[in-house]
Amino acid sequence: MTEEAEEANTSEPQAAPAVSVVGPGDGERIVLGTTRMRVLEDGSHTGHRLAIAESVLAPHTQGPPQHRHAQHDEGFYILSGSIRFTVGDEDHDATAGTLVMVPPGTPHTFANLTDQPAVMLSTFTPDLYVQYFRDLQEMFADGRPLTRQANIDAMSRYATEPASDLA
Repeated sequence: MTEEAEEANTSEPQAAPAVSVVGPGDGERIVLGTTRMRVLEDGSHTGHRLAIAESVLAPHTQGPPQHRHAQHDEGFYILSGSIRFTVGDEDHDATAGTLVMVPPGTPHTFANLTDQPAVMLSTFTPDLYVQYFRDLQEMFADGRPLTRQANIDAMSRYATEPASDLA
């Protein structure tokens, strides 16, 4: 029997997972050019099943190259403004109150094409992709340019690839 199984069979009470509360000024800040991200849950409180981030996209902000995730679902809930999602060859303009869910294998990207900032809440199930954003921020901090190839290289570390058939 494994150590974990033995622990589960003991009659001693097990500590419940701690509740996580992230206030309005809290959370890890990630700056990616004109996009400001606040990681509300990086997976450390959810057994790595879920991560959540709030992103503010400045006006006229282009997103990443169209890409596919092999191992996680990605959700986007628009809090304010308007964000254009491109899924394959279809465009969807999402405004406040819209939820866009992208399952694994679906090509997608997004951009704020408007003159106003846009704010969205993103979910990553499981939490795999949060480290990708940290990697990009490190590139910016080191003064390295975020070229298309550098972005693709970072994506590949997290079971993500460009949708090259749509480039």
